[in-house]
Amino acid sequence: MTFDLSARTGGGTTATATKEAPPTTDTLVPALQRRLGRGKSIPFGRLLGPLVLIALWWVASAAGWLDPRKLSSPASVLTSAQELWSSGRLQDSVQTSLTRALLGLLIGVAAGVVLALASGLSRTGDAFVDGTLQVKRSIPNLALLPLLILWLGIGETMKVVVIALGVLVSVYINTHAALVSIDARYVELAEAQRLSRWQFLRMVVLPAALPGFFTGLRLAVTAAWLGLIVVEQINATSGIGYMMFQAQQYAQSGIILVGLVLYGTFGFASDALVRLVEGRVLSWRRTITA
Repeated sequence: MTFDLSARTGGGTTATATKEAPPTTDTLVPALQRRLGRGKSIPFGRLLGPLVLIALWWVASAAGWLDPRKLSSPASVLTSAQELWSSGRLQDSVQTSLTRALLGLLIGVAAGVVLALASGLSRTGDAFVDGTLQVKRSIPNLALLPLLILWLGIGETMKVVVIALGVLVSVYINTHAALVSIDARYVELAEAQRLSRWQFLRMVVLPAALPGFFTGLRLAVTAAWLGLIVVEQINATSGIGYMMFQAQQYAQSGIILVGLVLYGTFGFASDALVRLVEGRVLSWRRTITA
């Protein structure tokens, strides 16, 4: 914008003033995130809490505040883990437990997704599936153990089924909720565009259901480890839980803590892996954690 100042000053001088453009959305969003958001991410921030807890445990043990007969020190736990590793018991127990948890997780996730699709995309499927799984949701797996042992025995099949049932419910509930929450206008638009059933599933249903599925998957991973802990305490002859049960008989708290650390480490690592995959797959979303 140019202003002519010659009329007022008597000269021929002109002054040019530039009008600033209003801030755009791209410049406003970072400022709002700094003021109202959660702030910048902390590298390896989720490890901070566990590391502080271990440090407090170490200090309390070194200061003599903890009875070593009831709670071993971190140094004693490391010694127990080294002895178990040298004897080969630790590797065998970890391999057995991971196999059970992985099989139950895969079967439960597959069954949960299929049932969620059948129930979420069809009134008939909803009538047959949703009510049944809501009833199962209110019955804990621990209450089903006597019946499952009667049907399947106490072998590996029963253990995998118990884990899969816990996983199935978590995946089904969250995926089904995401499916039935799809905006009806998207369905109308897909019909107006004359999309086929497969195109509708790929372009509309899949992107809309993925956030709910990943929420269910994170809960399912936790459910798999919880189910594993339960089944390995019942007539097991191998696995991390069996190793802990044997240690309990001889008051070996160090070995018990090794098992707890393993369960916690595997649970934390698997949840972190799901978070990583979720961030890559759903990178198109802009959320407060982005």
